[in-house]
Amino acid sequence: MDEGFVLVVGSAGINIKGRPEEECVWGQSNLGYIRNSVGGIARNIAENLARLEVETVLLTALGADLEGERVLQVCRDAGINCDYVRRVAGVQTGVYMALMKADGELEVALSDFEVMKAVDADYLLEHETLFAQASMVVIDATLSSEALHVLFDLCDRYQVHICGDPTTPTLASRFCEFLPQFYLLAPNASETHALCGLEVTAVDRDTATAAARQLVMIGVDIVAVTMGERGMAYAYRGGSGFIRARKTEVVDTTGAGDAFTGAVIFGLLNEVEIDEAMRLGVTAASLTLESRETVLPYLSQELLYDELAV
Repeated sequence: MDEGFVLVVGSAGINIKGRPEEECVWGQSNLGYIRNSVGGIARNIAENLARLEVETVLLTALGADLEGERVLQVCRDAGINCDYVRRVAGVQTGVYMALMKADGELEVALSDFEVMKAVDADYLLEHETLFAQASMVVIDATLSSEALHVLFDLCDRYQVHICGDPTTPTLASRFCEFLPQFYLLAPNASETHALCGLEVTAVDRDTATAAARQLVMIGVDIVAVTMGERGMAYAYRGGSGFIRARKTEVVDTTGAGDAFTGAVIFGLLNEVEIDEAMRLGVTAASLTLESRETVLPYLSQELLYDELAV
């Protein structure tokens, strides 16, 4: 792996997840299970990288509250460097609240990350030296337009590869003007159309491959389009491919996409072939689907290769 650490910039907060015992009856109380954990797209990717023994530094904003302390403690315990995290008084730590279906698939979710406004131009410029030293930068789409402009300028100045998770269809469009500057982009099926109003929306192998190729034509170096149980397609300047989903007993879908992205980045950092990096990602995602945890607490390099998807 290249010298230096991976700099992850984006959301960190608390996940609250509810899952009914049976199909929900709307308009009344339902019996089920409610759990909370530490989450945030960028933070989840950072933890997956740290558990794969990649040196990782996190830039994010948290409230000056007990939830923020909890996020910091969990991150540090996982091996993430949190020395530069901004704490904001008077604003709560970000919260993602998800209602799952009885089978573990997402029904609907709400996201409140107002605190991310504190990840602004001044904050990023204050930590310019981190961009100069990083081997790669990973971002999610919770960053403001102002912050994204500064971040891409810094990465261009120091010639650092940028990997991005579009986060949600609502936020994905924030990446549109920067697409030619991405090294890796990992949208899910619902986010492909939101990326600059692409003519192709991923619904199967052919359309996912077409969407990935279209993003490569726009300028992204590597694109991975995930479609859950329908598998994932990818494209790069030298070709494309498709990997079927592994047979998995789904417990909870939360965090599976972040595990995929983290494992792909791990592979690329270690200069494995793109095809193998994608298989590492699929493996990490499938293992995470089998757990109630947002990030698999026992994820390791050895486990990934022992379970490697074919």
